[in-house]
Amino acid sequence: MTQAVTLFGKMLTFSRLKVHTDDLTEIRKELMQVLSDNPIASGLPIVIDSTVDLELDALIDMLWLMDVQPIGVVSGPLDDQARDLRLAIFPADGKRIERLPNTEDKSSPKTDLDQSSAVSAPDHGADQPISAAAASTQQGSTLSTAQDNQRSLVSGIHTHMLRSGQSLQHLGGDLTVIGGVNDGAEAITDNSLHIYGRGLGRLVAGATGDKDARIFCQKFNPSLVSVAGTYCLRDAIPSEMIDQAVQVTYDEEKGLVFTLLNQL
Repeated sequence: MTQAVTLFGKMLTFSRLKVHTDDLTEIRKELMQVLSDNPIASGLPIVIDSTVDLELDALIDMLWLMDVQPIGVVSGPLDDQARDLRLAIFPADGKRIERLPNTEDKSSPKTDLDQSSAVSAPDHGADQPISAAAASTQQGSTLSTAQDNQRSLVSGIHTHMLRSGQSLQHLGGDLTVIGGVNDGAEAITDNSLHIYGRGLGRLVAGATGDKDARIFCQKFNPSLVSVAGTYCLRDAIPSEMIDQAVQVTYDEEKGLVFTLLNQL
């Protein structure tokens, strides 16, 4: 019998709309200019990141009329309104989802990736526009108590090559891929990502906004690389980093920082 639904992780593309005023007229004026200067942004899904309380339902209506598709908000002053409107609420910068206790030495994600059995990381965009990751679920684990302030992270290890079309996600600790990542595949974690092999697909670390996350790759040539929601496509990666052993980090002022491992 065919399953009625299937839950799986997939990278999605969206932008973050930073809002600093509750004046909808001013928001509309400036956004029209942005859309005029960037026609490609028309129809793009966006997450609203507001520093002020405002009429969210009115803003949503205005955005749809401007051919912008709001899908949720970054956690903040609009949380209650977002729940009432049944919009998604994404973690604020630097916030991770509740950690899981390290009940075993290592937690290895299942490798039946076509069925997306590996744990996936939730979606989060940073100030740089476009990024993604996926919704997540995990079973059979016990949340640590409030007194457990030294919670250990659960590392995930995948020992095979990720083939085109496969997606591996891990929530709650570092993800290590020993076989490498082919073009058309993706490896996503909310912590740091380690690739012991060639990284050709989409490499995502700090998927829920962890700005201390890093990517380490022995042979670096990804189609997309992202740390803490800030992304870079292959064409924009410094040429001297291609096919080298590379570390990728996030810097508040510089964005993504690429460093050859032999220069650390």
